[in-house]
Parts: sequence; C-alpha cells; structure tokens
Amino acid sequence: MRAIAIMNRVLKELLRDKRTLAMMFLAPILVLWLMSVIFTANSTTSVKVATVGVTSSLNTNLDNVKHVQVHKYDTQKSARQALKDQKVDAIIREKKDNHFTMTYANTDSSKTSAVKMAFSSAMTATNVSKMKTQLGVAQKTIATLQKALPTAMQQQLQAKQAKVQSSQAKSATPKITSHYVYGDADTGFFDKMLPILMGFFVFFFVFLISGMALLKERTSGTLSRLLATPVKRSEIVLGYMLSYGILAVFQTLVIVFATIWLLGVDVVGNVLNIVVINLILALVALAFGILLSTFARSEFQMMQFIPVVVIPQVFFSGIIPMDSMAHWIQDISYIIPIKYAGDAVTAIMMRGENLSSLGLDIGVLLIFLVVLTIGNVLGLRRYRKV
Repeated sequence: MRAIAIMNRVLKELLRDKRTLAMMFLAPILVLWLMSVIFTANSTTSVKVATVGVTSSLNTNLDNVKHVQVHKYDTQKSARQALKDQKVDAIIREKKDNHFTMTYANTDSSKTSAVKMAFSSAMTATNVSKMKTQLGVAQKTIATLQKALPTAMQQQLQAKQAKVQSSQAKSATPKITSHYVYGDADTGFFDKMLPILMGFFVFFFVFLISGMALLKERTSGTLSRLLATPVKRSEIVLGYMLSYGILAVFQTLVIVFATIWLLGVDVVGNVLNIVVINLILALVALAFGILLSTFARSEFQMMQFIPVVVIPQVFFSGIIPMDSMAHWIQDISYIIPIKYAGDAVTAIMMRGENLSSLGLDIGVLLIFLVVLTIGNVLGLRRYRKV
C-alpha cells in the first residue's frame, strides 16, 4: 500500500508538470517525423563536370548520363577556376588520344565516385560507337577484297582482321591520371562529416554544461541572492559567459585538435582559423544553454530540451546532403547555427579558405550570439525580486 501511495504521488506530480509531459510524448514524435522527412528524400547524387579538349562524342555521351551536367571550357585555367569556385565537381581533360587527366574536388566522396562511374559509362559508349563505325568500314572493304582474292589469301586476311580488332580493343582502354584537390583516393564520406561533427560536439557539450551549471546556481539560490544586489542583469550575464567561456575555450581546443591530429584528418587551410570558428560556435552554444536553463525547473527538464534543440541541429547541419530535398526543408537549415560553423570549417579544411572569405558564416554566428545574449538579459527579469 505504501508503494501504491508513492506511485500515486509521483503520478500526480508528473501530471501537473505539463512541460515534462509534452517533452515525453511530443518530442519523440517530432524527432521521428524529422527522420522520416530527411531519410525518405531523394538521395540521388547530381554532379557537374568540366571538360577541356574532350571530343564532342564523349561530351555528348557524358551529358547523356543521368544526373550529370557537362560544362565545356576552352582552357585548363578557366576550368580550374570553376572548380575552385565550386561551380563544378571535377575536371576531365583529354591531353592526347585516349589519355585523360581527371581532377576531383573530392570534398564529397559520393560525387567523386559518381563522376568516375559517369566517365566510365560515357567512355564505354563512345568506344563502342567508334568501334562499330570502324568495323563497318573495315568489313565492307574486306568483303570487296575477298571477292577478288584466292582462298588462301582470304584466310590470311581474316587472321589479320582478327589481330586488328584485338589491338583496337586494347587501345580503346583509356589511360587516366587522377588528381585530388582534397585528400586522395581513399578519402571517404566520414571526412566530409568531420567538420560538421566537430562543430556538433563543441555545441552539444558547451550547451549542456553551461545550461546545467547555471540551473544549479538558480536552484541553489545563488542567482536569486545575486539578483537582489544592485548588479545589472547584463553584468551578471556577461560574468557567467566569461567564466564558462574560459572553460569553453579549453574544451573547444581539445575537441578540435583531437579531431584533427588523433584521427589524422587532412587540413588544407590554417588550423587556427578552424579554432576561431569553433570558438564562436562555442560562445553561441554557451548563450543558448544559459537562455534555455532559465526555462527549466530541474536538471531533468534541461535534459529534455536536447531532443527538441540539439537533435534537429544534426539533421539540418549538412551531415545528410540536402541538395535534393524540398526547398522548405532546406530553408530550416538557415536557422541552425551548426550549419554556418560546419560550412565555414569545411571551406577551411577542404578548400583552404581564409577567414576574410567567410564573412557571411561568421556574421550569422555573431548575430546568433548577440540575439541570444540579449535574450539572456531579458530572461533574468523574471527572477529579479527588486
């Protein structure tokens, strides 16, 4: 009976806590719906290929491959500029007959594989068409000669024909020299995910620690006593952000350097630029965690914010390619801080970009930081007693 009495008391407390009930029943539905939207979208990989000095027949066959767009360039320099500007995913250059140079951006291994498969398919179609034409002409010539030659010479001619066909089949195999702007032939999809995963772990742990720590300050009464003093709310928020910010700096450094050196990731750009971007993201996570902690009554409720706040960040951060998804789904990603940090770190790691060329991503992250900080100052108003 005592156990039943305790059960009744706990159930009544849970039923009074509408926020906990909403998190328990609505959050799983939200996450499942997001997973359905993301994973049922068309995952076809589309690629853009630049060609230099390639025959018209090969260009046509390459352009006929599904999900492949061919852009012709007159010079290798203009094609490389297009690759640098992310207008194309690879360059195919025919140096001489049946000798090709392939240059891949390789920032997405799935696109690199798609280009290789498309080129192989187009090359096969081109060779088959060429061989059919050559064999047709040869067969007509041979048929004409056979009528005027004796049987012995006809057999010799047929033997030579077989040798010619064999040599044509061997010469049809193209010689390919591959170059990779980022990484090498062994670079996989995980390398593309790492810049985003790095930002996610920075965001998640800073968000969780800062939110929990401030919540403990509030539940223990420390924050209430501080708010009863003449100290301004902006000074309180700034003090908390500076203190937890110092911890966030060290945590960010550990995550960034462990990811790069422990996992042996190739970095084209400056590692310090990666640290700067992730530090800004850490400050955003810090402000976000402090803001949400003002709406939580306990550590349990703070943990409940994770499915609603953190998990959607993973889905819309770019880990899962969103190019082929509906526009309204892509639009959601523009309110996700990790997306901008992931884009910036990817540009530094894989393309060697400098901070000066990442003004948009940095600017949006700073806007998030300012807005969340202002929200923290306003949020403390509900706890001020004087």
